[in-house]
Amino acid sequence: MIFNPAIIASIVSFFVTSIVVFFAYFINVDFDHKELYIFGALFLILFVVVYFTLEFLIFREINKIYAVLDRLKQKEDDLNIKLFKKSKNFPIKRKKIFEEVYTYVTKKQAEIKELKKLEQFRREFLADISHELKTPIFAAQGFIHTLLDGALNDKEVREKFLKKAAKSLDNLQELVNELLTLSQLETGELKMNLNDFDIKALTDEIVDLLEVLAKKRDVSVKYRDEYESIWVRGDAYQIKQVMKNLVENAIHYGGNKVVISFDMEKENVIISIKDDGQGIAPEHLKRIFDRFYRIDKSRSKEKGGTGLGLAIVQEIVEAHHSKVLVTSKVGKGTTFAFILKKAVNEKSKV
Repeated sequence: MIFNPAIIASIVSFFVTSIVVFFAYFINVDFDHKELYIFGALFLILFVVVYFTLEFLIFREINKIYAVLDRLKQKEDDLNIKLFKKSKNFPIKRKKIFEEVYTYVTKKQAEIKELKKLEQFRREFLADISHELKTPIFAAQGFIHTLLDGALNDKEVREKFLKKAAKSLDNLQELVNELLTLSQLETGELKMNLNDFDIKALTDEIVDLLEVLAKKRDVSVKYRDEYESIWVRGDAYQIKQVMKNLVENAIHYGGNKVVISFDMEKENVIISIKDDGQGIAPEHLKRIFDRFYRIDKSRSKEKGGTGLGLAIVQEIVEAHHSKVLVTSKVGKGTTFAFILKKAVNEKSKV
């Protein structure tokens, strides 16, 4: 640093001593060795006073602030604000200054950390969405180009390839629709239409809808408790998407049995979907609600799906001021559960 206490003290002392000498000259003071010693002593006294004033009351405090900033830059999150105690000999509120610097810098660090996290998420999302969009587009493109290159005149091949191209485009439409739904849920654009509805009747519809898939995979879907009706408060259409996704996943990735249960509490109903499949390893549990995340990518591709289902489930349930709970043990199965409020006028019957 060019301006340090010694340099500043020397300049101030020289300037003040020079003024004193100048005035002494104009009042006709006889300059001899005694006066010169006095001027020299005055310079030294001024130098010492100014130097120690700057060093101990200003520069030392500024250096401490720089030290704090350096530690914060090094991400020393264990900084103790108690280190910044108020000095009795310093009139400025040093502690307040340090606390403000500490608060400001730590806040900026948190913002930078969040921005880096979002940037990493953006890169991963772009890579995932590019891959997911590429698959159905390239498949449909391949089938259509094959037809245009000469297979169009073969009726059997034409029909087969057109069906495959149509299926790929249907998958693409499903992906776009789910992306749009997820975006609307996250931005709050898609509002929940809350009403009282019978979730038992809604679940019966889901089970009937997935009956063919369950038989195809030799999976039985049963209720743990039999209720004629269970009335809850929520958006029936959105909760239907939640139930469909969770039951369908249990059929696809579970074992031979799926059990749906409704546990009644004083004000809530706990809805659980349990399978007896291979379970989910702990390292995967943290990410199963991430967009496009698949535990076994090869198996998931074979069974279809966009990789957005659980992300949408989480957003819908959170929009109902609830949370999706997951418990799983490898080799023993997985349970997904969420909570809904009971209907205003409870109508549940056993």
